[in-house]
Amino acid sequence: MVGRVIRYLDIADELAAELVGLPPGTRVAGEHDITRRFDVGRAAARAALQELERRLLVRRVQGAGTFVNRRIDYVISQDRRPSWHETVSAAGARPRSVVRGVDVVGLPDDIAARLQLPAGTPAHRLQRVSYIDDLLASCSHEWVPVATVPELGAAMHAAESLDLVLRQVARVEPVRAWTRVSLDVPPPDVLAGLELEASVPVWLVESMSRDGAAGAPVMCSSGWMRADALRVVVELGSSSAT
Repeated sequence: MVGRVIRYLDIADELAAELVGLPPGTRVAGEHDITRRFDVGRAAARAALQELERRLLVRRVQGAGTFVNRRIDYVISQDRRPSWHETVSAAGARPRSVVRGVDVVGLPDDIAARLQLPAGTPAHRLQRVSYIDDLLASCSHEWVPVATVPELGAAMHAAESLDLVLRQVARVEPVRAWTRVSLDVPPPDVLAGLELEASVPVWLVESMSRDGAAGAPVMCSSGWMRADALRVVVELGSSSAT
């Protein structure tokens, strides 16, 4: 029994050393390849891959294979733009977002309160999935009043970044006014969007942004982020403060 435990850990250690320096998203050996290479059974090969997943070194995508993973720090600070693309790029990774839907609905009570608008005010509800180094990382719901950007759907087809659209189209400068971070199991539709099992917790980042010049709320969002893709880091104040 002890020998088998050491064997799969030895395999994981050897594979981990080989992954160093490989670009994120690179396909790596699967169970069948490991079984043949190390002359072990499928159980040992599976345990070795599970150990690499536990170390957050690889990501197994159902139906696609196993890929090199890179976990980044997603830094939230009042000194940084409230932008997925800017934050991921600052961490040295490649961001990408895909719009899953944009519709106009009346603001629900909780979102309306955050945006300081009457419930039922027309707003765009933007639903997106986002990627880091081409690996699925986030599923988000974002609310923007129609009065702020009347044609948000068309604008998002021209630019992936909502922050950029708000700056260029609405002529506002979004800054974080309120943020709440928690770790929880998301609802079934979000789990499906993130391609996760029901038992896996993820980061939930809820925020509201104001126009830095006028002070009016311009956007409210809820982002569910995979914990194996990033670590959420909240910075308050200055690191040089005494």
